[in-house]
Amino acid sequence: MYDFAVVGVGPAGARFARRAAAAGHDVIALEKGDIGTPLACSGHVSTDIWEYLPDDAADDLRQNRVRGARFHVGGPGSRSYPFYKREAVSNVIDRVELDRTLAECAREAGADVREGHTVTGIEERDDRVVLEIAADDEPTAETITARMVAGCDGPVSRVRRSLDLPEPAEMLHGVLAFDDAPDDGDFVDVHLTAPSFFAWRIPRGEAGVEYGLAAPPGKDVTELFDALTDAYGVETDRFCSGAIPIGPPETVTSDRAFLIGDAAAQTKPFTGGGILYGITAADVAAERIDPADPATLADYESGWRTELSREIRLGKLIRACYSLPEPVQRVGLRTLSGEIGVHMDRPSSFFSREQLRRLLP
Repeated sequence: MYDFAVVGVGPAGARFARRAAAAGHDVIALEKGDIGTPLACSGHVSTDIWEYLPDDAADDLRQNRVRGARFHVGGPGSRSYPFYKREAVSNVIDRVELDRTLAECAREAGADVREGHTVTGIEERDDRVVLEIAADDEPTAETITARMVAGCDGPVSRVRRSLDLPEPAEMLHGVLAFDDAPDDGDFVDVHLTAPSFFAWRIPRGEAGVEYGLAAPPGKDVTELFDALTDAYGVETDRFCSGAIPIGPPETVTSDRAFLIGDAAAQTKPFTGGGILYGITAADVAAERIDPADPATLADYESGWRTELSREIRLGKLIRACYSLPEPVQRVGLRTLSGEIGVHMDRPSSFFSREQLRRLLP
């Protein structure tokens, strides 16, 4: 019997598998397809990502350095309000290779990482969790048992739904695609034109340009996305689509299961990004959860919320500003634009000494 079965080997699952295995636990991590595919989210991340990767990872993964963002209340060509730092505030990375690199770190730590293994059933018992698994290269299903299961299987989590854990507060629909024309610009463009969210343009160096948009269900995001790329005058390919969970539910644990990352809606409400938040929660889980003691799941619940709840709460306030009347948005952007002292993943940094020095005369 394994100590932990990890379902989903994205950033959160791979990070937890690595930390748990390094702590001496017997870990199996299962990915239903090939790790990193299909691509369903952006590769625009804070520079903090390198803290969780091998020292030479940036040489292979980094595609561009970004110093800031230009915010637009209208579409392409509308007045922009720049927010920037003198040094890189974020990086654009190869998102597929990020997942593969993190998975390899988990393997090197001792986790049994398996691709092409789909979890088809989950049953919690008093002393274990039983998982039914269908492997791509096996004609019959396999059964494995673990003391606990980590649901790291994304926005539409089989673990979450199989165990009747509550759903995220909201699910956005995001789309993105790529133009192959190289662009090593150091600003992303953010358009506050998508209903209740935003659209973006991200220069990816020699890898081209990423265009994306997210909006609530019921909106025709494909039509909105086509309007965005038409306004930029580009044709895109490699179209990707996926759900973006916003708002963690009241609990992300059951008797012997816990959720991490997108499965737990541990995402930034103002961008939908979840890589750093998911990795942060994975570290809390690895530090707090004892697979032999289900009572420690409560320590995980309180621990990750202590780490992230303030940032998520402040992120919701930022998100609310996307729906303010356009004249109010323009005044706010004009007042705050310029050199910044904030961290792209931490809204609380808006109140940092560095940022307050910039705002005060």
